This record gives sequence, C-alpha cells and structure tokens, in this order.
Amino acid sequence: MSECILKVALDSPLDISFDYLWQAEEGERPEIGQLVLVPFAHREVVGLIVGIETESDLPRDKLKTALAVRMQLPPLSPAWIALCRFAAEYYQRPLGEVALPGLPKNLRAVKTVSLDKAIKKLAKAGSAQTATAGDTPRLNDAQQTAATSLANTREFVPTLLYGVTGSGKTEVYLHAVAQVLAREKEDGIPAQVLILVPEINLTPQLEANVRQRFPEVMVATLHSGLAEGERLLHWLAAHNGQARIVLGTRLAILSSMPHLKMIIVDEEHDPSYKQQEGLRYSARDLAVWRAHQLNIPIVLGSATPSLETWQHVLSGRYRKLELRERAVQDAVLPKVGLIDLERKAPREVVTDGISASLLAAVRKRLERGEQSLLFLNRRGYAPVIHCDACGWISNCTRCSAFMVLHKRDRRLRCHHCGLEQRIPHACPDCGNVDLKPLGQGTQRVEETLHGIFPDARIMRIDADSTRLKGSAQQAFDAVHRGEVDILIGTQMVAKGHDFRNLTLVGVLNPDTALFSHDYRASERLFAQLMQVAGRAGRAAQKDGGNPAEVLIQTRFPHHPLFAAVRVHDYDTFAGELLEERRQANFPPFMYQALLRAEARELQTALDFLHAAAACIDHDGITVNDPIPMTMTRVANVDRAQLLVECPSRPVLQGFLKDWMAALRPMKTRARWSLEVDPVDI
Repeated sequence: MSECILKVALDSPLDISFDYLWQAEEGERPEIGQLVLVPFAHREVVGLIVGIETESDLPRDKLKTALAVRMQLPPLSPAWIALCRFAAEYYQRPLGEVALPGLPKNLRAVKTVSLDKAIKKLAKAGSAQTATAGDTPRLNDAQQTAATSLANTREFVPTLLYGVTGSGKTEVYLHAVAQVLAREKEDGIPAQVLILVPEINLTPQLEANVRQRFPEVMVATLHSGLAEGERLLHWLAAHNGQARIVLGTRLAILSSMPHLKMIIVDEEHDPSYKQQEGLRYSARDLAVWRAHQLNIPIVLGSATPSLETWQHVLSGRYRKLELRERAVQDAVLPKVGLIDLERKAPREVVTDGISASLLAAVRKRLERGEQSLLFLNRRGYAPVIHCDACGWISNCTRCSAFMVLHKRDRRLRCHHCGLEQRIPHACPDCGNVDLKPLGQGTQRVEETLHGIFPDARIMRIDADSTRLKGSAQQAFDAVHRGEVDILIGTQMVAKGHDFRNLTLVGVLNPDTALFSHDYRASERLFAQLMQVAGRAGRAAQKDGGNPAEVLIQTRFPHHPLFAAVRVHDYDTFAGELLEERRQANFPPFMYQALLRAEARELQTALDFLHAAAACIDHDGITVNDPIPMTMTRVANVDRAQLLVECPSRPVLQGFLKDWMAALRPMKTRARWSLEVDPVDI
C-alpha cells in the first residue's frame, strides 16, 4: 500500500481545497478529476480531486482519511477543471461551488450509484437510437456563404451569425455541425459539438431537427427539466464521448465533453443565459472562454444581438456573417403597424385592452383560415384587484409586489414568493363587495377572445398552462398542426418557433418597458418585439395574398424604438443605444459588480453594505451608495444592493478578489452575495 495526500474541492463556501489521506491498494492510483467520498464535519460528502501530493502543510495527525475514490467514472479532464477554475475566479466563488453543482445529483450522492448499469443502459439506448433521415434543404446564397465560412474555420474565431428572423440560422448551424462531424472521419479524431438554447421549451423542436438530420449520431440533451436518472445518462454520454451532439440550456456549458470541437449559442442575446441563483454565471460568456481555451470556433446566433456582442463586432474582436433575407423563397418580413391608443379615432373602441383595429385584423385571419398570435408578457387574469370605494389594492403581505388574480383557480397569487390566497368576497378595508380587476393578463385576454370569437379555436401558452411535463411541446405541436386559430402567449412563444400559417401578430401593452429604471429595458423590449414579430409570415407568400402583419398597441407611437421596429432596423437602433451607453459610462464601456444583502430588517442589510464599502481601499473603483432594491421585500426578507464600477475589467477583478477576502470574515446578520456583470440592477 502507498500513501498520498488528496487535495479535494468541496461544495463549501470556504475558498480552499481540503487535504485528506489516502491509502492506495496495489494497482489503485487515484487521478485528478475523480470523485471521492470524504468525511466533512459530522457528515459524509462527495468532493472532486484537484491535486495529489506527497505532503501536506497540516500535521498528519490532523488529517482525516478519504473513504472511497470512485474509480468507475473516467476522470474529468484538466480542460474541464480549468473551465471551472476560471468561472470560480471570475465570479468570485469557491471552486467546489462551481464544479460540483454542475454534475448530476446522482454522481454527487453519498450512496454509490451503479454506473455500470447506467453505462450499459446508455449503450443499449445508443444502439437503439434510430431516426429517419430528412432531406437537406438547399441553402440560399447568403446561407451558403455563411456555412462555407464556418466550415473552413477550425481555430478560435468568435463569429456572430446575424440574421433576420426566419433567415435560416438553424440550417446554417446544422451544416456547420455536419462539417465538424465529417472532419472526424477524415482526421480520425473524435469530435463533439455543443449547441446551447436559452429555454427548455426550445429544445424539443431543435432536437427533432438534429436527430432527423443526423440519424446515425448519438444526441444528448441537458437541461433542468430532465429527471435525475435521465440527466445522468445524457451527462455520461457526453462525458464518455458517445454523444457527438449535445443540446442544452445554460447548465450544459459546464458539461464534460472531452472531444469538443465547436460551440453554437443560439439567441445569444437572451437574458436566460445568465444564471440568477447560486453561481451567477453567463453561459454565453463562459462558452466564449471555453472556445478560446480549446482553440475551437464558436458561433453566436441572433436577429437582435446583445450590445456587448455588437460592440465586439464593431471593434473587430468578433467576425460577422449576415443573413439579411428570409430563407423560404417569397417569404418576406411582416409589415409592422402601430395602433395609437392615446389619440384613437372615435371608432377605435378598446375592449379589455384589445383595440377594434386589432380585433378586425384577427377576424380577417379567421375568415382566411390563417393563424393569429396575441402577445402579452404577463400571465394570470389581471395584475391586481382593487376597490373603487377606498383605493385598496391586492398587495402581497410578504413582498413589495401585487398579488395577481388567477380567475380560473379563484386565487390571488404572488409571482415572487408563491403566496396564495382566496379572492376576498369584499374589500378587507371598507367592506365594499364591488372589487374589480385592474389591467390584463393572458387569462383575461383569452376570456375576452372567447366571448368575441366563440367559434374560434383559441389556445393560451404561458407558464400557468404548461406546468405539466411535456405540455408545452404538445401545445406547440397543436399550433404547428393547424389546430389553433388564435394563440395567446407570453415570451415562451416569442422566439425559436416556426409557425408556417401564422400571418398576424398583435402586441399588447409594451409601453411599461419604455420608462423602466433598468437601462437595459429598451434593448430587451426591442429584441422581444423583433423576435415575436418574426413569428409571422415565415411561409412563402401566396399569390395575390396579403403580407404578414404585426400590430403594436401603444400610447407612444412616436417613440424612436417603435420607429426602428417598423423598419426592422437593428443596426441603427443598436448604434444609437451604444452611443448612449458610451456617454453614460454603462456596459459594455464599463464593468460592474453588484453586492446584494438581505435581512429581516432593511437597516441590517444597509449597515452591512456601508461596512462593506468602507472595509478596503478602492482607488480606481467607483463605489456607489447602498440603496434598497427595486423589489425591496420578498418573502418577508428586505433586500439592498451596492454597485461597484470600473472601466478596466482586470482592475475590477483584482479589487473583487481583495474585497471578497475582506468580506468573508465579517460578522453580520445579513446574507450577502456578489454578482459579476449583473444584468438586473
């Protein structure tokens, strides 16, 4: 037997590795990247071996002995550990808090999982995987140019695939994947491709396309909607190199893929790529770093790129490939019109938030057998109920928010803390029984349309109607089959879906984002409007038919944002926003970090932030005053924040490292966390 010291990273807030003794049996040699079961405090936990030494800085009699090294799992690669180490250093978190939560729960369980059975099941699933090969669509000239350029790229070249909605970006992705897999046969070197999408409901459609195009290739999917056993199998397929194509949401960027040769990030602008709990990482940014680390190409696709990516293109750091026309011949971008709700004509009657002009347009589509989409990014029946007599409003008793009316469930529900209450029969303050809903949500729009168009087939798709597993895909399939005349939806329907018979999009109540405190609100609204508008007119225009149409209801029709949307002019709009950001010293021309604190009393959180601001010198760093968060109270906890800024990323990173070292020993009753590159301030 031989003895060694294992340096183990644990899922712990302590930013250190822990030393453990290991007595190796004959023929047993632990390796860096293997999982190990160790005693920690009064329990047993699974950690990751990040180093193997012959000596420790601690006395041997102070070291505990590791219980078991899980030899049956091939070690995680040095490149994967380097990715986790970079994420830990950049986002100021311990290595164990990055590496271990990224693994399937079954691998991190104290009770040993039978990996042999899982691997056998995986092999059986791989051998049984069949699909009917589909026809490869012919590319237009712009698509062919982009696909050829990507095919000739083998090293790290970050590429923005900038294409209007419906321009066939997915088809370019698939051609690029085909070239990578073809080179595997030519070079004799295994190859894997990672494709990221922003939301779970986009994976089934893309997965079906990928399986149809590559029927002989094993495909794995990774997202939080998978059962743990299923996620383990897909993770193992990627880790063992069996899965040549891996599809997933943001968590997939931390998957182990030893033969990774290309990364594709679809809808790269989407804020869903930023994790908002625990390790607050950006999957898009980590994807770029991972591609750079491995010296492989990365493709960022979007019709409305993030301003950070657009600035990288303008500065020459990223290459840009353009798709300016729709892929389907004779399919044109929809005509965008504005319905002025402020100066409406006498005939422009508004029924429950829907104008007469929009209702007339929906009626025309019903008569022609075409589909319509009404977009409202607010679920529930109404944002609030109120009392006209005394002014009472249905506030949440635990949050700085309203309780949303869900009429069908006869409940008031807080979308922030989950609190539910029955709808009161009378006003709690004055006893008035005439309580009224104020505003509109998707449920109210659905009810209104059922009353106006009783014979129409109407479907609502939002987080409430698609709670059950698989229900979202069933709903989208029904729309694709033509079983729906009018679709009502939130942002779930705004991107990635190819509705061939949809010729009208109506946008309800987009104005709230125009005057938000968040400087990113206009960027996000423009992207959202362009994306949802892109659902219309994706099929070839019929002879003599009317072009697809987008109608946006607004009280501010002369706002520059709507002017840009009307002519589908992202380039000019992005240029104007970047100039505003430059003048205001906002990202991407300034780098930021946000220290958040929460406590039972707001003053406790603010006191901690004041102490944090004064605990070390901050030359060259702008430290703003602590303030309550916009949503100050959530679930009976008060929250505050402190923003720090610097025009130099390396200077900010150096400050944050020293700052965290000073903050961790501080005693406080507040819980706190740091977010680097915050997207919500």
